[in-house]
Amino acid sequence: MSQVIAVVSGKGGTGKTSFTTLTGMALAQLGKKTLLLDCDIGLRNLDLYLGVSDRALMDFTDVIAGRTTLAQAVVRHPLYPNLYLLTAPVSFGVRLPSKREMQRLIDEIRRHFDFCLIDAAAGIGDTFFLATCCADRVIVVTTNDPSSLRDAQRTVMELRDFPAGRLHLVVNRVRRKLLQSLHTTIDDAIDAAGLPLLGVIPEDENVPAVLGRGLSQRLKYRSGALCAWLGLSLSWAASLPAGPAIVLTASALFFISLFFGTRSRLLVGWRKLMG
Repeated sequence: MSQVIAVVSGKGGTGKTSFTTLTGMALAQLGKKTLLLDCDIGLRNLDLYLGVSDRALMDFTDVIAGRTTLAQAVVRHPLYPNLYLLTAPVSFGVRLPSKREMQRLIDEIRRHFDFCLIDAAAGIGDTFFLATCCADRVIVVTTNDPSSLRDAQRTVMELRDFPAGRLHLVVNRVRRKLLQSLHTTIDDAIDAAGLPLLGVIPEDENVPAVLGRGLSQRLKYRSGALCAWLGLSLSWAASLPAGPAIVLTASALFFISLFFGTRSRLLVGWRKLMG
C-alpha cells in the first residue's frame, strides 16, 4: 500500500530537505517508486538537491488546476529511475490549494507511487498544514540544539490530531563527539519533543558536498549519515517496526546484509561508525 509521509521541522537549518532527498533516494534504490513532493512554496530546494532544476518546469499547483497532468509534471531522476520530483511554485503569490484539492492530488499520487515524501516549509504556517493535511505519517526533523527542540515541541502541538504511532522524531546532524553520550542526548530530545524516536543521523561533511552536486553521481554509502538514511528506508520498505537508525536493530542489519552482502561498504561503514 502506498505511503504518504510529510517531513516537517519547527525551524530552518535542521536538514529537513536533505533528509527528504536522501531518504527518497535510498527508497528508490530499494526498488520503491518514490515521489518527492516539494511543498515549500517560493523557497523550493528539492530541484536543486536532485540536480533537475532545468527540467522541473510544472509544479503541483499546475496539476491541481488542470494545466497539466501528473505524468507530465513529475520529473524522473536521470540516475535513479525510481525517483521522481513534483516541485513547488517558485512564486509566493500563488493561490494555495484547498484541503479537498490537495486530497485529490494525493489520491492520484497514491495510484502511481509506492512512497510520497512531502517536503514541508520550515515552521508553522499555511504551507505546513497543506503538507500535513493528507499525510499518513509525519516525521519531525530536529537537531539536539535547545531552540530546535523547543520549536519541534511546538510543531508537535499543531499535529495533535494525528493518532499515536503516526508521528515520529528524527534527530539530525548529531556531532560524532556526542555519540558517546547519545542516550542522554536523545532522551532529552524525546522528552522535549514528546515523540517516539525514529532515528538519529550523524553530522556528515559528505552530505552538503553530495547535495551541492545535485545527486549527479551514484552514492556508495561510505558515510554514517548515508547509512542511517538507508537504514530508515529499509525499515519502511520491508515494513519493519520503526526503530532508531543509528542504534539500528539486528533486523535492519539483516536486511542490509540480504540486499548488499555481509562485506558491503554499507555494513563496513556502519560498523566503523558504531565502533
